Amino acid sequence: MKPHLAVDLEALNGCLLFAIPKKGRLHERCLQLLAGADIQFRKSNRLDVCLVLNHPIALVFLPASDIPSFVGNGNIDLGITGHDVVIEAKMQEKVTEVQRLGFGKCALQVQVPEHGPIKTAEDLAGKRVVTSFEVLAAEYFNKIDDQLSLVGDQRTKIQYIGGSVEAACSLGLADGIVDLVESGDTMRAAGLHAIATVLQTEAVLIKSNTPSRADHAPLINLIASRIAGVIAAEKYVVCSYNITRAALPQAIQITPGRRAPTISPLEESEWVDVSAMVEKKNCATVMDQLVKIGAVDILIYKLDNCRV
Repeated sequence: MKPHLAVDLEALNGCLLFAIPKKGRLHERCLQLLAGADIQFRKSNRLDVCLVLNHPIALVFLPASDIPSFVGNGNIDLGITGHDVVIEAKMQEKVTEVQRLGFGKCALQVQVPEHGPIKTAEDLAGKRVVTSFEVLAAEYFNKIDDQLSLVGDQRTKIQYIGGSVEAACSLGLADGIVDLVESGDTMRAAGLHAIATVLQTEAVLIKSNTPSRADHAPLINLIASRIAGVIAAEKYVVCSYNITRAALPQAIQITPGRRAPTISPLEESEWVDVSAMVEKKNCATVMDQLVKIGAVDILIYKLDNCRV
């Protein structure tokens, strides 16, 4: 089934279709990513599709759980969704994960009542498990059931519930659940704790393995390159400093850069200027280490955008 486009279909002729989560944990972050990649658009709240103003692209706003199927079946060329959703939709053979995006990180975990008798996933095997991730949960517990030689009615019972999974144990519907955990606040509020991790996941950019048009490949590569630049700019800063040539080998160990640092001579022949990309989360530690080996004039520059 194709999405309701709610625009003149002729306006979409030749456009690359790019699916974006219409709501939920990934939506706002995707909008920031599009802005950083200079993908300009104006969307009406009543429409699920809008044309990009500066590229032959139409953005299609869909539930994140639907995006892998639309991309995998060739209805949509490109999309952003969760890695977990791709596997849950059984679309990993029909789509290519172009890149991981570094946001929307969470874990799909097996959870049980904190003060209950179940301590491991093996303890939960053969009992009732409620989840919104029926495929992933079944794959996980099928392996455990096989290891424990459980057959027939002895095997784990997986029941699908679309929402409020964390309430299933307190309502007597399940002995344990499989659900996404980001901060863990919801899990703890429901009196649950995690006993196993099924999958680590994050947002991914995916493309169809059966694209509607071969001539979209350059535009797909352009979008992927821009998005990679935005992600790198958020992750890295540029560290610039002066260091003696004698201490340069130590400095390069501290700031190796993504490929290699840039080293420029100074008027004083025994000194050089070094510039390198370093991870933003490590920049304070890097500066401390540089000071210890005699670096001076250490500067950190933020990146608005880049190409890597």
